[in-house]
Amino acid sequence: MYANTPFDCDGAQIRACSRQLATVVTVTGDLDDANLDRVSQYTKRFVLREKPVVLDLGGVSSATPQIISLLCELDDACSAAGVDWSLIASQSVTRAVRTFDDRLELPTVATVADALNQFADAMMERRRLLPLLTKSA
Repeated sequence: MYANTPFDCDGAQIRACSRQLATVVTVTGDLDDANLDRVSQYTKRFVLREKPVVLDLGGVSSATPQIISLLCELDDACSAAGVDWSLIASQSVTRAVRTFDDRLELPTVATVADALNQFADAMMERRRLLPLLTKSA
């Protein structure tokens, strides 16, 4: 039987699931100074070329303001791979980010389904524009 066993990072659990439109990385538990670097390193492993990433932190019960380092590192990794990413944030994650900088703009969506729909819409728009680009070349 198939099981998506979580990876344990000292109080945070990480699961990853490759979907057709994106890789969904789900983190639950507590994100603190003791496990943040490890969570960040493990999460970045799932950034692949041509596959957007959804970082689902909706199940995070507590987060340190240093969570911004995880989000910045993921943003850098996605930029380097040329892919988009979306964030689902729990209240504790939102609070921690606001504590760090309340003006920070993140690609936040409410649910995984919303993120996948955004990625599908973007893909359809690129496909719609592709014939226009090939005609001009």
